[in-house]
Amino acid sequence: MSDGSVADGLPPRRGPAGERNSGTMIYSASPATEILVVADCWRAETNAEPVILRALETAAGMIDADTGDAELAIMLTDDAGIRTLNANWRGIDKPTNVLSFPALQPTGTPAPGDAPRMLGDIAIAYETLRREAEDEHKPFDHHLSHLAIHGFLHLVGYDHETDQDAEEMEGLERKILAELGIPDPYAPHERES
Repeated sequence: MSDGSVADGLPPRRGPAGERNSGTMIYSASPATEILVVADCWRAETNAEPVILRALETAAGMIDADTGDAELAIMLTDDAGIRTLNANWRGIDKPTNVLSFPALQPTGTPAPGDAPRMLGDIAIAYETLRREAEDEHKPFDHHLSHLAIHGFLHLVGYDHETDQDAEEMEGLERKILAELGIPDPYAPHERES
């Protein structure tokens, strides 16, 4: 995956009472999600928003992080927009498919009436997503689901900086996508129907 999380040193994922994740999954509610279309090329993709929301709802229900009290924003941009973000935040002057910007998490206990906890932002580039889907013979909606899930997992602390972390993250992506009826995106490329 040619994306990046711009956060370094995220805290390890924790289960109940701050214990390190033991591999069991708890089911949580989906975060409130705002989808911002900032590039005209997305306007023809009328199913983009429901595809993304379904992917995030499924992912939120299968991870070991409580996201029901949180919110996130997804920016649907173009290659020029994501190239600027990639250059400014990662020092890489080229477009990529998805970028994640995890928010710093509050350290105290939330008080009644506090604003929702912000998970962060995700940016997805239309032309790169479209080109990758075509090159890999995948339906556009399948690849969009995968990138939304991939970005979301970065926001809740998953990463692929080491081989072990990559295996864990990719395994979870496969499980979530299978729940959506989407084939393994890491399998050798065969034409999907």
